[in-house]
Amino acid sequence: MRKLISVLLVLAMILAIMPAALADGAPEPITLTVFRGDPGDQPAEDNKIYKLIEEKFGVKFEFEFLAGDLDEKLGLMIAGEDYPDLFDGGNSADLIISNGALINLLDYVNPEDTPRLWAHIEPQKARLIDKDEDGNDVLYIIPNYGLTDGDQIVNEVNGPAFFVQKQVLAWAGYPQIHTLNEYFDLIEKFIEANPTDENGSPYVGFDILCEDWRHFCLINPVQHLMGRPNDGEVYICVTDQNYAVTGNDPSEEFKTETFIDKPYAKAYYQKLNEEFHKGLISKDTFVMNYDQYIAQLSSGTVLGMFDQTWDFGNATAALKDAKMDKNTYVALGLVYDPEYVDGQEIEEHYVNGSLPNVRRGFGISVNCECPERIVAMWEEMLSDEWQIIFNWGIEGEDYYVEDGRLLMTEEQYMQRNDNAWKVQNRALAFFESSPKKQGWILDGEFAGNAWDPANQPEIVLGLMNDYDKEFLSAYGYSKFADFVNPPIELAPYGEAWQIDYTPVDVDHQDFLNIQDKRLPELIMCDPAEFDAKWDAFVEEITPSATAFGEYMQEAVRAEAAKVLDK
Repeated sequence: MRKLISVLLVLAMILAIMPAALADGAPEPITLTVFRGDPGDQPAEDNKIYKLIEEKFGVKFEFEFLAGDLDEKLGLMIAGEDYPDLFDGGNSADLIISNGALINLLDYVNPEDTPRLWAHIEPQKARLIDKDEDGNDVLYIIPNYGLTDGDQIVNEVNGPAFFVQKQVLAWAGYPQIHTLNEYFDLIEKFIEANPTDENGSPYVGFDILCEDWRHFCLINPVQHLMGRPNDGEVYICVTDQNYAVTGNDPSEEFKTETFIDKPYAKAYYQKLNEEFHKGLISKDTFVMNYDQYIAQLSSGTVLGMFDQTWDFGNATAALKDAKMDKNTYVALGLVYDPEYVDGQEIEEHYVNGSLPNVRRGFGISVNCECPERIVAMWEEMLSDEWQIIFNWGIEGEDYYVEDGRLLMTEEQYMQRNDNAWKVQNRALAFFESSPKKQGWILDGEFAGNAWDPANQPEIVLGLMNDYDKEFLSAYGYSKFADFVNPPIELAPYGEAWQIDYTPVDVDHQDFLNIQDKRLPELIMCDPAEFDAKWDAFVEEITPSATAFGEYMQEAVRAEAAKVLDK
C-alpha cells in the first residue's frame, strides 16, 4: 500500500508542474545528460535501481565521468556552453557557478511546492543560500552530503587522517600512536623486521598522492598536525575562545593564515625528507596518477599515507574482497611532537561537527529544458521509501526487516563493497551527487534506524569481520572512530575549503602550482640543502600566499558573520 500511495503522489506532483506529461498521466520519457566531476563506473544497462527510476519517473540518464584534468574539462565546457542537464563540478564547482552555468534552484524550491527539499536545507540555509551581484538570494547546488538528521554518527573517520595498516599496529603489540615521530618510528621498525610481504613484494613505508586536486595528500597534513579539522589550505585558530562571555564579535576572532610557508610546516617536510632518504618514500609516488596509487594500495604493500577515507574506498574494497583484512587501514589523528612546535602540547581535533558539503553535488544547468521535472523528482526521492531504496536496496533482495530494524546478512552487506555488484544493483552515479538524508531516521515506520547501512549499529558490530573485531578488542574499542577524539563543534564559518576562491583565482592557482612543484623537490633534495631550498621556497611563494591569505582572512570572517547574524 505504501508503494502505491508513493507512486500516486509522485504522479500527482509531476502532473501538477509539468505540462509535458502524457495524457494518460504517465510521465513523458526523457533522457537527462549528466556530468560527474570525478572518475566513476558506468552503471549496467539492466541496473535494477535505474530501471525502477525509469518506471516511476520516466527518466533515463546518460553519464559522463571525469577523465583527465577537472579544470581543463570544465573550461572547455564553459567556453562552448556545452552543459549537461545535471552538472557536478566536483571540487571546481565555483568555476561553473561563477560562469553562469547553473540555474537558481530557489526559483523551484520553496516551502509550499517542495516541502521535503525545503525542510532538508532549512536548518543550514544561512550557509547554503548566497547573494548574487544584485543582492538576490541564490542556491545553485543542494549539498550531496552533510545535511544530517539527528545526532552526528561517527563510527569511523571518513575524512582526513594519517593511515596505517592494521597489521603494523598488531605487529607492534597494539600501541597508541599519537605523534608524527611515533608514526614514522613504527613504520621504520616494521619494515626493518618485515621488508617484504608473504609474496616477496617489498613494502612501501609511506605514499604521497600529488595528482591534480588530490594534491591535498601532499599539502594539507600540516594543519592537522597542528590539531585542526580540514580548512583546506589555511590554518585557523580562535583568538578568543570565550567570545560568548567577553562579548567580542566572534567573526573577528578567527585568525586565518596560510600554513605552508610557516616554520611549523617546515618541520613536516623536513621529516618527509628524512624518511625519503631512509627509503620509506618512493620517488615514484610523486609521479603516480590516481589509478596507479589505488592499484598500489590495493596490492597491500603500502603501509601508510595521508589521505581521506573516501578517496581510497576502492582500494579498501579490493583488500576486503581479497580477504586481506590485516592490510586495511586505521585512521590516526596525529599531531606534532612538542619538539617541533616550541614545546607546545597540541590537542587533536581531526573530526568536525556535521558539515554541509557546500557547493558540492548536482546543480541543474541553464541548458536543461526541464528543471522543474528534476526538482519534482528530487522532492519525491527524499521520501522515506526512496531513501531506503537508494541506501538499502530492495527488501528481500538486499536487506530484510526484523522487529522494525533494517538488517542485512553478512553476504548482503559484503556484496555492497563489490564493484561488479554495485554497477548492477545500486544507483551510485546519480545518488552520490543528489540531495540525500543522512544520520538517523527520525520518524515513521523505521524511526531509530540509520539511513546508511554502514552506520546501522547491528551491522557495525554484528557484521564486522573477525579480524577487525579482534583488532578493536585488543585496544578496548568498539568502533574505529575511537582512535581519534570526538567531533568538535562546527565553527560558524563551516570549513574554509568551501569558500569561493574565484576572486583570487590567479593568486590561488599560483600558490598551489608552487607547492606542487617545490614540495616534492624539498622532500627529495639532499638533506644538507634542505634549509636553503626551504628559504627559497618561502621567498617564491610569499607573494601569492600573502594575497590568498589576506583574502581568506576576510572571507572567513564574512562567512562567520553571515551565519551568526542569521
